Amino acid sequence: MTENVYKVVELVGTSTESWEKATAAAINRASKTLRDLRVAEVVKLDVALKNGKVEAYRSRISVSFKYESKKS
Repeated sequence: MTENVYKVVELVGTSTESWEKATAAAINRASKTLRDLRVAEVVKLDVALKNGKVEAYRSRISVSFKYESKKS
């Protein structure tokens, strides 16, 4: 069995509609620049408020992807 290493980054997605859409936004954006995404874990959910009302749902996630070293 080969040994693998994974890198974990933290992202925050936002949506005016829901936490689910905020999470999906972060994952969709990450998938455009990161290869081989493996796992996304929701770390924290919160909301941005304006004048006492919810302005945006925010989802903080940790995303892991396979670490690739530079090839010589």
